[in-house]
Amino acid sequence: MPLFCRHNRLTVNCPICSRELDAELRATLPSRPAGTRRSSTTRSTTRASGRGGVVTRKLARAADDGYRNPLVPGLRATADAERLAAALAAAAARLEPPGPYPEVATEPDIEEATWLAFLRAAGVEDGPAWSSGENPSETARAYRAWADRAGSQRAAFEGEPAWTPERRFSRVFERLALPGFPRAARFDLLTALGAAGRYKLEAGVLWLAAGEDATTEAAKRLLVSGDKLLLERRARELAEATGVPLASLDRALAVWGTPGEHADLAGDVPPPIRAALSLR
Repeated sequence: MPLFCRHNRLTVNCPICSRELDAELRATLPSRPAGTRRSSTTRSTTRASGRGGVVTRKLARAADDGYRNPLVPGLRATADAERLAAALAAAAARLEPPGPYPEVATEPDIEEATWLAFLRAAGVEDGPAWSSGENPSETARAYRAWADRAGSQRAAFEGEPAWTPERRFSRVFERLALPGFPRAARFDLLTALGAAGRYKLEAGVLWLAAGEDATTEAAKRLLVSGDKLLLERRARELAEATGVPLASLDRALAVWGTPGEHADLAGDVPPPIRAALSLR
């Protein structure tokens, strides 16, 4: 752990990073005998609310049954590993052509297709056409202004001809930091456009963000680190070992970290994922 944390404080004095360090140290301790644990466990996490209060979330976890895997040091139960395997399989399938929004792939006009992908990523199910000039939200207004500065949506997303798909993804991701358009929405937009074959886009990193981003919070619990660079490295190792695109970890981690059942977890899990996670 570095002397100064990502919040520009001494690590030992930072209320966030000091807790993460304690969690990492506890994770290295020998597990308690199975007989001393209850059949299921519940862990509580707290965060400061915007009004100065504290919000507590209880995250259900299966009992420690001795499961260990260096790819996912935060897992202690086979049931949690099974859930992760199902989430990875579903997320990878979601990014196979034509991608999560088939209508983006079939729309003949590239400007309308790109706008449609933006609306879906922004959570707008039934929005106006790009050619109408209408904006269903302030975020859409900011997006249209961003595209107009480049001359068109196509020009904004294609960028420089010499860019590789990974560099194009990174550059456009950074430029899409618009009001009301968080990391998860930007990532979904770019992966959807890439999966639909509209632009050459490929994620090289997950662009994990601080705060209440579901993917980032799940990554910290699963990969046992509060350091963004280490999280990104461990995420790449997990993707390579399981044979899934790195981009699929965005949704897989968020789904895995959401308590309760999820429709994405109903499909079959390919053997490479099960093998990498040491599941029979």
